[in-house]
Amino acid sequence: MTSAITRAALFVFACSLLLCACENTRIVATMNTDTSTHPEDSSDSNSLPDTTENADTNTDTETDTGPDTDTGTEPMDDTAVPDCSAATAVAGDSTRSVMVNGIQRSYVLHIPGTYSGDAAVPLILDFHPIGDSAAGEQSNSPYPAVTDGEGVIMAFPDGLAGPLGAAWNIGPCCVDNANDVAFARAVVDDVSRIACINTNRIYAVGTSMGGGMVHHLGCEAADLFAAVAPAAFDLIEETVDACAPARPLTVVTFRGTADPLVPYGGGYSDIVPNHPITFLGAVNTFEKWAALNQCSGAAQSFDADCLRYPGEQCAMGVEVILCTEENGGIQHGNAALAWPILKQYSLP
Repeated sequence: MTSAITRAALFVFACSLLLCACENTRIVATMNTDTSTHPEDSSDSNSLPDTTENADTNTDTETDTGPDTDTGTEPMDDTAVPDCSAATAVAGDSTRSVMVNGIQRSYVLHIPGTYSGDAAVPLILDFHPIGDSAAGEQSNSPYPAVTDGEGVIMAFPDGLAGPLGAAWNIGPCCVDNANDVAFARAVVDDVSRIACINTNRIYAVGTSMGGGMVHHLGCEAADLFAAVAPAAFDLIEETVDACAPARPLTVVTFRGTADPLVPYGGGYSDIVPNHPITFLGAVNTFEKWAALNQCSGAAQSFDADCLRYPGEQCAMGVEVILCTEENGGIQHGNAALAWPILKQYSLP
């Protein structure tokens, strides 16, 4: 009898080892606390002509201080990274840097106290307005107050200096010699090295010029971001014809009719010296995203001040939403409205 029990126990143990060996895991690299570098491919093959040629495709990371309607709204799946044993990140804020095309770039990493490191969590990249900074956006962002309780990690990238201060390269504006799509990819890669990130649930949000960067990422990096929420910016006429997302993408946009920098109705802007652009307008941007997402029918009223193409009208069940504040100025977005929508979506 004892011998039979022993053989049964050995059999169960062997099966457990086999199951672990077959588990589809992804190793999350430990925090890089020395001066060694980690080459990564941060090339942006879809960048616009005004974006720096990505001849150097190495990204080094270092620490510094027909529609398929059932693939877009799957329940939250925290098993995209089932093995979190290598994750070393702990709660707190820190400044980290990555090397992109020979240029050192920085971002603020925010890890809430509710992050445990034993389950994969979503990641949000939040982009600042022109002339601002990662630290400024962290202070002004409405998202941490809404997402911290869920253990969501946030990264606040710093733009490079342009004619009007730190900004983002979205083609014809607003800073030269920066591949900010590659930078966004490098930030995601760096955070994923040290924290337990669900790589199917990465999102982008941003305000004003930062919202312009989010629109740009929607066009250029839909393979990386599950959904986006730009605020206080539009698509621009100079690049809209080149916008070709890799897949349908949920877009939640916030605009104010009295925005002093980005006219609600659209039009020409030369606010940034030698970098003129033409805004598509809030409603035209909304309709353009609907067309890109193969939405059909008419937009519906949603949450009093919003218009929406719901999932049943768009490819892969994605949504396109425009929320407008009458007489409102520069919008930071409504995280309490946006986050419950964004987090429903994961990469197919």
